[in-house]
Amino acid sequence: MTDDADATGGNPGGGQGRELTARFAVPEMDCPTCAKKVDKSLQRVDGIVDVTLQPTTGTASITYDPDRVGEREVIDAVESAGYEVVGGSDADADAEAGDEAGGAEAGVEVAPPSEVWTSPRALKTWVGAVFVTVGLLFEFVLTGANVGVASVLGYPLALADVLFLAAVVASGLPVIRSGYYSAKNRSLDIDLLMGTAIIAATGIGYFVEAATLAVLFSIAELLEDYAMDRARDSLRELMELSPDEATVQRDGEEVTVPADEVDIGETVIVRPGDKIPLDGVVVEGESAVDQSPITGESVPVDKTVDDEVYAGTINEEGYLEIEVTSTSGDSTLSHIIEMVQGAQAKKTDTEQFVDRFAGYYTPTVVVLAILTAAIPSLVISEPFSVGVAGYAITFVGDWTTWFIRGLTLLVIACPCAFVISTPVSVVSGVTSAAKNGVLIKGGNHLEAMGEVDAIALDKTGTLTKGELAVTDVVPVGDTDEATLLRYAAGLERRSEHPIANAIRARAEEAGVADVPTAEGFESLTGKGIRGELDGETYYAGKPALFEELGFGFDRGQRTDGGAVSEGKLRDSKATFDDGTLAELEREGKTVVVVGTETELLGAVAIADEVRPASKRAVERLHEMGVEHVVMLTGDNEGTARAIAEEVGVDEYRAELLPEGKVEAVEELQTDYGEVAMVGDGINDAPALATAEVGIAMGAAGTDTALETADIALMGDDIGKLPYLYGLSHTANGVIRQNIWASLAVKFLLALGVPLGLVSVAVAVVVGDMGMSLGVTGNAMRLARIEPEDG
Repeated sequence: MTDDADATGGNPGGGQGRELTARFAVPEMDCPTCAKKVDKSLQRVDGIVDVTLQPTTGTASITYDPDRVGEREVIDAVESAGYEVVGGSDADADAEAGDEAGGAEAGVEVAPPSEVWTSPRALKTWVGAVFVTVGLLFEFVLTGANVGVASVLGYPLALADVLFLAAVVASGLPVIRSGYYSAKNRSLDIDLLMGTAIIAATGIGYFVEAATLAVLFSIAELLEDYAMDRARDSLRELMELSPDEATVQRDGEEVTVPADEVDIGETVIVRPGDKIPLDGVVVEGESAVDQSPITGESVPVDKTVDDEVYAGTINEEGYLEIEVTSTSGDSTLSHIIEMVQGAQAKKTDTEQFVDRFAGYYTPTVVVLAILTAAIPSLVISEPFSVGVAGYAITFVGDWTTWFIRGLTLLVIACPCAFVISTPVSVVSGVTSAAKNGVLIKGGNHLEAMGEVDAIALDKTGTLTKGELAVTDVVPVGDTDEATLLRYAAGLERRSEHPIANAIRARAEEAGVADVPTAEGFESLTGKGIRGELDGETYYAGKPALFEELGFGFDRGQRTDGGAVSEGKLRDSKATFDDGTLAELEREGKTVVVVGTETELLGAVAIADEVRPASKRAVERLHEMGVEHVVMLTGDNEGTARAIAEEVGVDEYRAELLPEGKVEAVEELQTDYGEVAMVGDGINDAPALATAEVGIAMGAAGTDTALETADIALMGDDIGKLPYLYGLSHTANGVIRQNIWASLAVKFLLALGVPLGLVSVAVAVVVGDMGMSLGVTGNAMRLARIEPEDG
């Protein structure tokens, strides 16, 4: 636990206007009901301004006015709800010292691992289990040795009874203690119900039932603690990605310091096998870096000078010196962890329904339990039998029988498995996604993504790489590719146009030597360029430029639908094969023709390349049941059509301004239902906001993309989109399975209680322990879903 001073925070209660936020680990607070009990306890403390409780992480964030309440009182309020605070200060003096120091950055992100099976609660449970086992042995096997040993208030106690009472004391007192705190905080929860049942059973002399209930419920609690601790492991793994220390160059020496003490602009040294401690830019060295913890990329990425790197990624083989660009608390990894934590606070529609339902379910069953315990013994005067499924069930008016059945209904009244079914699924799904390079900013977005009917994809930077590249080099006559690229690159050498950059890059990749620099360079606006190379004037530009020079090309129909005028034909040594330029333009490529006024050298085709994974991603989305996939782009009709045909989308819409993309999303919502929009998170912000789910591509290191989108694909891999949809769709299925299974089991058990078919032990083992473990285990399988290879 640490204090985080809020310099700007105001205090609604007056005072000095100074607020502190303390963040505690409360490991045993592992369900929404537990959190409500803690919240009620904190509400009674004057000076507490705001409370954020996260049972799935076992943490509490509490903002308070230090002039009205001390940290010790805050801790006491949490513990008065029956939950131990781990890592808090031991005295007010500690809190005051922290206040004077101005506070520090809060650091409790998830409760520390618990020693579930060796904890004090576990030891008491094992002792109680031994007493119950031995007691049952004397009660039902060694009956001759089960002699009377004592008498209490005239009630004789056999040896087995004493053993059962010892089990109640060992295993039941912690339950009764928790029930007392629940009653104190007016919380009708499992602890109060179980504590009441144990006391009532003991009070009427049903020691076997009381002891069995105490031990089995304690074991159930331990198993639930273990299951929740396992669920929290994925969060801990996320936070352990970033190293605590960094090797920094200071005053010509290498020093190892805590990562949070490294300032922006300092240089950190990362050797082979080390984790990169902070976001930064490589200033010396080169290496392959495993970025899978951040972007989910399965293949290490080569990094060299001026390349960006992220905290938590792993340097594979080379030596790197990195200039730090963000502090440890502001790194991409820190943002991911923060948003994963925040994701659990945003309840899904299903979770809100469950909370409302549970608010009616528990009181209703408690009332039924009271009626079951009281009414039948008053109205049944003579035993009678009823045939059920071929069996005869006898009803008697014995009040102790109905009292035990009422207690059994009390056990069934707790909706534990029901209320944790959604949160554990959300935690499992969100953290699994984060480890695979997909950041989901809320359980509500996880749920919404699994329900989308249509997906709209931006073209540039999403389906395509967003970078122009040469796709075709088409020399004519005796000209070879090297010669064509030499002259094309020479003409483009003085241009900063993206097309020029692509041509120069291709010439460099092809190893073209002695690229000349054009003299008398001139830009022909809207047509191309010209310049003097080797003493002769050369041109590079659109086919239309060469048509003006007198060349005629077979280009079929223009991409805008108009007919091509042949113009006059100039004699040339060579020209393009029939339909070559037409085919390139039909494919959505930009064609640059190179030559002189009298001779053609050839053409270079340039395009924004389609990502290799785009076509497969669209195929998989169709296979997984997405009804409609549409591409939205501001590009021209011809290019849009070519890309759409290549990747296999159902529809494309071209030449759209930002407001046009918004209108397209709204039309899809009208026609198909819920829509997800995938874009870059900045230019497509209006459309991302309009869709039910906004998804940003390539968000690693981009604060704006992380903030604007509901979901962020940290890398530039569109192949993660089917994984995201599949994970979300499966998560919704898991949530529904957990909810309906919990309700069905509770309903069947509740039906069986009045018929005498369900004992206290069955209610605990099946209805509480069994279902809680079942829903947790079912939720954990979301962690095993991984993106498709390739």
